[in-house]
Amino acid sequence: MRFDLAASYGEERLPRYTSYPTAPHFSPAIDADTYAKWLSELPAAASASLYLHVPFCREMCWYCGCHTQIARRDGLIAAYQRTLRSEIAEVAETIGRRIKVEHIHFGGGTPTIMAPEAFAELMAQMRQSFFVLPSAEIAVEIDPRTLTSEMVEAMRLSGVNRASLGVQSFDPVVQRAINRVQSYEQTAAVVDMLRGAGIAGVNFDLIYGLPHQTVASCLDTVRRALELGPDRFSVFGYAHVPAFKKHQRMINEAVLPDGLARHDQACAIANALKEAGYVQIGLDHFARPDDAMAVAFNERTLRRNFQGYTTDKGEVLLGFGASAIGHLPQGYVQNQVQVGAYAQSIASGRLATAKGYGLTDDDRLRADIIERIMCEFSADLGDICARHGAEPEAMLKSASRLKPLISDGIVRLDGDRLAVANDSRFLVRSVAAAFDAHLDPGKQLHSRAV
Repeated sequence: MRFDLAASYGEERLPRYTSYPTAPHFSPAIDADTYAKWLSELPAAASASLYLHVPFCREMCWYCGCHTQIARRDGLIAAYQRTLRSEIAEVAETIGRRIKVEHIHFGGGTPTIMAPEAFAELMAQMRQSFFVLPSAEIAVEIDPRTLTSEMVEAMRLSGVNRASLGVQSFDPVVQRAINRVQSYEQTAAVVDMLRGAGIAGVNFDLIYGLPHQTVASCLDTVRRALELGPDRFSVFGYAHVPAFKKHQRMINEAVLPDGLARHDQACAIANALKEAGYVQIGLDHFARPDDAMAVAFNERTLRRNFQGYTTDKGEVLLGFGASAIGHLPQGYVQNQVQVGAYAQSIASGRLATAKGYGLTDDDRLRADIIERIMCEFSADLGDICARHGAEPEAMLKSASRLKPLISDGIVRLDGDRLAVANDSRFLVRSVAAAFDAHLDPGKQLHSRAV
């Protein structure tokens, strides 16, 4: 590992590139009418993935960067579920046919905060409005502290086959500092319930760079997590942006690890997982060698979307719920962020689109380059540019941020083929940013590069 580079590049604020252009560049010029038009223009052979955002939790975790709010009343959640069902029906009617669906992902917040029967009704609505393929992956994000056996049964009956568990850290000192006290025993009990119900795909989410976190505490968390044998790990660096997420002001900045400490933690976690037999996937995922994500990585078919790395090959992502983002061939759309405004739009019989972005040919070219860099740590600029009718020389000339990366040995350029050096892969976001024509380095909108 290049610790000198971690010091030089690690403090830079950069996107995670789950889209290109990234969400800060979305504009209100893309509205509900635009979205309706784009939906009606989807090709007859198109298939889709669905993302459903449930923006409610029982209590706020102070590290959280998601669009969520505290819900003490179940009536608010029930009303939101009814709004989701109405939006699903409206989108399907606008498309004009039962489009095929290959992936469904419930995110949040805490999707399992819904009543079990409400979750089942929502799944039934999706199957009625869309043709959900028998082979579809149906994934749900879970807070192990609140999951009930009744909800696990509803998930089983609804065809859920993958669950992502928020673990973050098993260190009680760290847990108290982020207001998320969750015992190892709670997590283990949920894993047992899921597997007992036949929900075989289990993912764990871990975070480094949290207050009071050390390399030793990270490794202890990994050791205990490995005892439960998840299929995949997602390992994210904590993004401290209290100017945008006010609850993060509850975290004492004085006990946050600096850039070099974050780098040490990330490397320690990665090395421990690889030593345990997991394959490192891109920037922040790890999977068992026989897992579909590891297979996609080896076959160079891995993709990246708003859920991070994915095996989803589709070009259409339909987002439902407050703040949800969708991706169509024409561009990106995002719903109203506030639950009240979102619900009001749907109740009026109108799509809830608040902003978006219409893609240009240059955006599509750069998006392909950035995705390959993020997924494979390399990009064949000649091949990608040829598919877009562009010249690799012009693309390289426009990427002025690439020059110091090459001189520092982070990037190797062999003709038109670009590759990130093995010991510099932790800086893959810095390499991707070299092709970002919209990046404004002066704005602190993103997380640290390391």
